[in-house]
Amino acid sequence: MRIDLHTHSSASDGTDTPAELVLGAAAAGLDVIALTDHDTVRGHAEAIAALPEGLTLVTGAELSCRVDGVSLHMLAYLFDPDEPELARERELVRDDRVPRARTMVGKLQALGVPIEWEQVARIAGDGSVGRPHIATALVELGVIETVSDAFTPEWLANGGRAYTQKHELDPFDAIRLVKAAGGVTVFAHPLAVKRGEVVPESSIARFAAAGLDGIEVDHMDHDEPTRARLRGLARELGLLTTGSSDYHGSRKTVGLGEYTTDPEIYGEITRRATGAFPVPGAGGPSPA
Repeated sequence: MRIDLHTHSSASDGTDTPAELVLGAAAAGLDVIALTDHDTVRGHAEAIAALPEGLTLVTGAELSCRVDGVSLHMLAYLFDPDEPELARERELVRDDRVPRARTMVGKLQALGVPIEWEQVARIAGDGSVGRPHIATALVELGVIETVSDAFTPEWLANGGRAYTQKHELDPFDAIRLVKAAGGVTVFAHPLAVKRGEVVPESSIARFAAAGLDGIEVDHMDHDEPTRARLRGLARELGLLTTGSSDYHGSRKTVGLGEYTTDPEIYGEITRRATGAFPVPGAGGPSPA
């Protein structure tokens, strides 16, 4: 089995629609894909409707969190999307995205970048606006060459010149809320230092004590020594280890299924979940 447990669609900051995402996953030879858009489950219905036979969808979300001044992302799998407290927190984060993005646009303008809000809004479309949309605008303007180039201290990285903080969950609250909704939590790319400051390993141990299920190890932003370090930490703390592409369509160079999760780990995630269950393809449109 080939299992990719971290992808994004145009419901947040990916370039593929949810339908295109699942068809692309089938074409890439995946057996299981998780749709984990930022702080939203809006793309799930479309993905399920288009799910081709032979592909299973894991519903999820990537929750924006902050602890001790450091931003981090918590992957949440197979939770009840209608659980009211978790739904309310996701809405608070989403509602803060537009004013936050407008503030970042203003900071870029003050730095001399000829960016306009209308350009960012066009790029975001119906998705939850975020830094990748602003980064795409910078590429369009010729300020930088790639989207990844925006995530530096010079521009949009955490603490960067144009960075603006948004409403974010306390990760301990996120773990508690996801568990109360029957879901499973995995700390996304925990040591991706190229993205900015990361939490210390002592914080990961605190998350584990609070009920964290796993950490994402095999990820494009972790080099081999970092992956080895994380595997050792996971063994010490009794955490599951996952691998995922963190696919965003054309906004990143990584492809679907470039990093994958061991089937036994996937089986354990599904065993722990009680809020929702993986959705098997019912013979939707065939991949091109």
